[in-house]
Amino acid sequence: MATRTTLNEIKRNIEGFVGQKVTLKANKGRKKIMVREGILENTYPNIFVVLIDGGFDSVRRVSYSYSDILTETVEITICKDNQRIKVS
Repeated sequence: MATRTTLNEIKRNIEGFVGQKVTLKANKGRKKIMVREGILENTYPNIFVVLIDGGFDSVRRVSYSYSDILTETVEITICKDNQRIKVS
């Protein structure tokens, strides 16, 4: 039987990785999937923010809610010491 993950557990898991390099995989609908690398900038009560380096003198911030992770619309993977840790 699979365990249920609540939004508070997801938030607590993500809060420990603020400032770490992450890989985001987001389902944008209609078979469009965005994969980007960035830095987990901050966590808030309902959302988390990832700072993405655009490469062309532009910096972009994207935010997602914790429910996006719960519904598997967004997957976040922490890149730490050349290891990948999936947060969910």
